[in-house]
Amino acid sequence: MRVLGIDCGTEYTGYGVVELDSNNQLTYVLCGAVKLSTRESMALRLSRVYDALAAIIQDRQPDEVAIEDIFYAVNVKSALKLGQVRGVAMLAASSAGLQVAEYAPLSIKSAVVGYGKAEKHQVQHMVTRLLNLAEIPEPPDAADALAIAICHLHTSATHRQQAVGR
Repeated sequence: MRVLGIDCGTEYTGYGVVELDSNNQLTYVLCGAVKLSTRESMALRLSRVYDALAAIIQDRQPDEVAIEDIFYAVNVKSALKLGQVRGVAMLAASSAGLQVAEYAPLSIKSAVVGYGKAEKHQVQHMVTRLLNLAEIPEPPDAADALAIAICHLHTSATHRQQAVGR
Protein backbone atom coordinates (compact mmCIF):
# COMPACT_ATOMS: atom_id res chain seq x y z
CA MET A 1 0.00 0.00 0.00
CA ARG A 2 1.25 3.47 -0.91
CA VAL A 3 0.06 6.49 1.10
CA LEU A 4 0.41 10.21 0.54
CA GLY A 5 0.57 12.06 3.86
CA ILE A 6 -0.23 15.76 3.81
CA ASP A 7 0.64 18.26 6.54
CA CYS A 8 -1.54 21.25 5.71
CA GLY A 9 -0.27 24.74 6.42
CA THR A 10 -0.75 28.27 5.18
CA GLU A 11 2.98 28.91 4.67
CA TYR A 12 4.22 25.38 3.94
CA THR A 13 2.10 22.38 3.05
CA GLY A 14 4.22 19.28 3.55
CA TYR A 15 3.78 16.08 1.59
CA GLY A 16 5.29 12.64 1.97
CA VAL A 17 4.76 9.35 0.19
CA VAL A 18 5.50 6.09 2.01
CA GLU A 19 4.91 2.51 0.99
CA LEU A 20 4.31 -0.58 3.13
CA ASP A 21 5.27 -3.83 1.42
CA SER A 22 3.95 -7.34 2.03
CA ASN A 23 6.67 -7.89 4.67
CA ASN A 24 5.47 -4.82 6.62
CA GLN A 25 8.59 -2.88 5.62
CA LEU A 26 8.22 0.88 5.28
CA THR A 27 9.81 2.42 2.20
CA TYR A 28 10.39 6.11 1.58
CA VAL A 29 9.18 7.30 -1.82
CA LEU A 30 9.14 11.10 -1.78
CA CYS A 31 8.76 14.15 0.43
CA GLY A 32 8.84 17.92 0.25
CA ALA A 33 6.72 20.98 0.79
CA VAL A 34 4.76 23.50 -1.21
CA LYS A 35 6.06 26.91 -0.11
CA LEU A 36 3.36 29.54 -0.14
CA SER A 37 3.96 33.26 -0.19
CA THR A 38 1.89 35.33 2.21
CA ARG A 39 2.16 38.14 -0.37
CA GLU A 40 -0.07 36.18 -2.76
CA SER A 41 -3.84 36.08 -2.47
CA MET A 42 -5.34 33.17 -0.56
CA ALA A 43 -7.06 32.00 -3.74
CA LEU A 44 -3.72 31.78 -5.57
CA ARG A 45 -2.09 29.95 -2.64
CA LEU A 46 -4.95 27.42 -2.57
CA SER A 47 -4.59 26.92 -6.31
CA ARG A 48 -0.85 26.25 -5.88
CA VAL A 49 -1.54 23.65 -3.18
CA TYR A 50 -4.17 21.93 -5.30
CA ASP A 51 -1.97 21.86 -8.43
CA ALA A 52 1.06 20.54 -6.54
CA LEU A 53 -0.89 17.80 -4.75
CA ALA A 54 -2.76 16.79 -7.91
CA ALA A 55 0.59 16.45 -9.74
CA ILE A 56 2.07 14.33 -6.92
CA ILE A 57 -1.02 12.10 -6.90
CA GLN A 58 -0.83 11.65 -10.66
CA ASP A 59 2.93 11.02 -10.64
CA ARG A 60 3.26 8.80 -7.54
CA GLN A 61 -0.12 7.01 -7.68
CA PRO A 62 -0.86 6.61 -3.95
CA ASP A 63 -3.57 4.17 -2.90
CA GLU A 64 -4.85 6.45 -0.15
CA VAL A 65 -4.28 9.89 1.36
CA ALA A 66 -3.97 10.85 5.02
CA ILE A 67 -4.05 14.31 6.55
CA GLU A 68 -3.82 15.78 10.01
CA ASP A 69 -7.19 16.49 11.57
CA ILE A 70 -8.02 20.03 12.58
CA PHE A 71 -6.75 20.93 16.01
CA TYR A 72 -7.63 23.60 18.53
CA ALA A 73 -6.41 27.04 17.48
CA VAL A 74 -6.44 30.26 19.45
CA ASN A 75 -6.49 32.45 16.34
CA VAL A 76 -9.80 31.98 14.51
CA LYS A 77 -8.54 33.60 11.29
CA SER A 78 -5.57 31.20 11.15
CA ALA A 79 -7.86 28.24 11.81
CA LEU A 80 -10.14 29.26 8.94
CA LYS A 81 -7.20 29.60 6.53
CA LEU A 82 -5.88 26.20 7.61
CA GLY A 83 -9.34 24.75 7.03
CA GLN A 84 -9.28 26.10 3.49
CA VAL A 85 -5.94 24.41 2.79
CA ARG A 86 -7.26 21.14 4.26
CA GLY A 87 -10.33 21.40 2.02
CA VAL A 88 -8.17 21.85 -1.06
CA ALA A 89 -6.01 18.85 -0.05
CA MET A 90 -9.13 16.73 0.38
CA LEU A 91 -10.44 17.93 -2.98
CA ALA A 92 -7.20 17.00 -4.75
CA ALA A 93 -7.41 13.49 -3.27
CA SER A 94 -11.12 12.93 -3.82
CA SER A 95 -10.92 14.32 -7.38
CA ALA A 96 -8.45 11.50 -8.08
CA GLY A 97 -10.86 8.95 -6.57
CA LEU A 98 -8.80 8.46 -3.40
CA GLN A 99 -10.10 8.03 0.12
CA VAL A 100 -8.90 10.51 2.73
CA ALA A 101 -8.18 9.47 6.32
CA GLU A 102 -7.84 12.08 9.06
CA TYR A 103 -5.72 11.68 12.18
CA ALA A 104 -5.42 13.75 15.33
CA PRO A 105 -1.94 15.10 16.08
CA LEU A 106 -1.79 12.95 19.24
CA SER A 107 -2.51 9.81 17.20
CA ILE A 108 0.19 10.64 14.67
CA LYS A 109 2.82 11.26 17.32
CA SER A 110 1.80 8.12 19.22
CA ALA A 111 2.06 5.98 16.07
CA VAL A 112 5.51 7.30 15.16
CA VAL A 113 7.18 8.14 18.47
CA GLY A 114 5.08 6.17 20.95
CA TYR A 115 4.18 9.32 22.88
CA GLY A 116 1.31 11.62 21.89
CA LYS A 117 2.93 14.79 23.19
CA ALA A 118 6.29 14.27 21.50
CA GLU A 119 8.27 17.30 20.35
CA LYS A 120 8.68 18.11 16.66
CA HIS A 121 12.37 17.08 16.66
CA GLN A 122 11.45 13.68 18.15
CA VAL A 123 8.98 13.08 15.31
CA GLN A 124 11.63 14.07 12.76
CA HIS A 125 14.18 11.73 14.36
CA MET A 126 11.80 8.75 14.43
CA VAL A 127 10.64 9.31 10.83
CA THR A 128 14.32 9.30 9.82
CA ARG A 129 14.92 6.03 11.67
CA LEU A 130 11.71 4.28 10.56
CA LEU A 131 12.42 5.05 6.90
CA ASN A 132 16.21 4.45 7.11
CA LEU A 133 16.96 7.92 5.75
CA ALA A 134 20.48 9.32 5.69
CA GLU A 135 19.30 12.67 7.05
CA ILE A 136 16.28 14.32 8.60
CA PRO A 137 13.67 15.32 6.00
CA GLU A 138 13.45 19.06 5.43
CA PRO A 139 11.51 21.21 5.89
CA PRO A 140 9.91 19.95 9.13
CA ASP A 141 6.52 19.98 7.38
CA ALA A 142 7.81 17.23 5.05
CA ALA A 143 8.81 15.09 8.05
CA ASP A 144 5.36 15.68 9.56
CA ALA A 145 3.72 14.58 6.30
CA LEU A 146 5.81 11.38 6.31
CA ALA A 147 4.71 10.80 9.93
CA ILE A 148 1.07 11.16 8.88
CA ALA A 149 1.59 8.59 6.10
CA ILE A 150 3.33 6.19 8.51
CA CYS A 151 0.50 6.61 11.03
CA HIS A 152 -2.05 5.70 8.37
CA LEU A 153 -0.05 2.68 7.18
CA HIS A 154 0.28 1.36 10.74
CA THR A 155 -3.38 1.99 11.50
CA SER A 156 -4.55 0.35 8.25
CA ALA A 157 -2.33 -2.68 8.84
CA THR A 158 -3.78 -3.10 12.33
CA HIS A 159 -7.35 -2.84 11.01
CA ARG A 160 -6.62 -5.44 8.31
CA GLN A 161 -5.10 -7.84 10.86
CA GLN A 162 -8.12 -7.41 13.14
CA ALA A 163 -10.52 -8.05 10.24
CA VAL A 164 -8.69 -11.28 9.32
CA GLY A 165 -8.79 -12.43 12.95
CA ARG A 166 -12.58 -12.23 13.11
